[in-house]
Amino acid sequence: MKDTVTQIPTYEDMLAAHERIKPYIHRTPVLTSSFLNDVTGAELFFKCENFQKAGAFKVRGASNAVFGLSDEMAARGVATHSSGNHALSLSYAAGRRGIPCHVVMPRTAPQAKKDAVRGYGGIITECEPSTTSREAVFAQVQAETGAEFVHPYNDPRVIAGQGTCSKELMEQTDGLDAVIAPIGGGGMVSGCCLTLSTLAPEVAIYAAEPEQADDAYRSFKAGHIIADDAPETIADGLKVPLKENTWHFVSNHVTDILTTSEQEIIDAMKLTWARMKIVMEASCAPPLAAILKNPDIFRGKRVGVIITGGNVDLDKLPWMRG
Repeated sequence: MKDTVTQIPTYEDMLAAHERIKPYIHRTPVLTSSFLNDVTGAELFFKCENFQKAGAFKVRGASNAVFGLSDEMAARGVATHSSGNHALSLSYAAGRRGIPCHVVMPRTAPQAKKDAVRGYGGIITECEPSTTSREAVFAQVQAETGAEFVHPYNDPRVIAGQGTCSKELMEQTDGLDAVIAPIGGGGMVSGCCLTLSTLAPEVAIYAAEPEQADDAYRSFKAGHIIADDAPETIADGLKVPLKENTWHFVSNHVTDILTTSEQEIIDAMKLTWARMKIVMEASCAPPLAAILKNPDIFRGKRVGVIITGGNVDLDKLPWMRG
């Protein structure tokens, strides 16, 4: 599958995905923090995908793609390129179906994520930490294996699966005014757009992004995709650019994209660990960081905050540097 528009998933695709993946995912909890409500002046509802199977929301889209394959296609296995969470999620889903999973990962990806991929049976080929290298090495792996490409986010099956997260969030909360999620390639945000534009069109959708990897923000302001090849940020899961399928949703349904500094990301991550006693990775922290940075946007509102994953290298926590 090339990086072109193949099919924009529908709300019905998301509903079908939820039924398909239910045996393989957790219905993750929604947690609150009176402390963070007081600090932000908003009512925050944290959808905790850090408690998801494989430790990240990406198992939703990966499972939908894997279990939607025909037996003939599945026999050849699946393949992808990913900095971590999609890689281990696809490895998890492929393992559940008993088929091979080939993964191209940057050599700089967190060791914890590489270990998890191998633990789920994934076969890793390493590449340099750039989009150019990732896609070139992947093309070689796919040519050698003939496996079905499941793109980390620019895939309608994946977007439909990610949309099940905000469906659950709406079922678990009442009367949200807004939902905010991190944005890298845009799979989770696209899933939110897919679901909420039909289920709750009155809910504003915000995306949060590192200042040092702000290509989605610049794309949003410019009105067309701007792709950075190898941005540097502590939020390793947010280094990838938007693609055509995710841009469709972002450009049509997102209210705004908010950016945060590296220190704001680290501070928000640490605050969540300290106050909510939950493990989340740096890539999940921009939404809370953006709420803290922009209190006037969110004050007095009921806001769903999607914590996208909890796969952290515990020996390299960002506040331990130096």
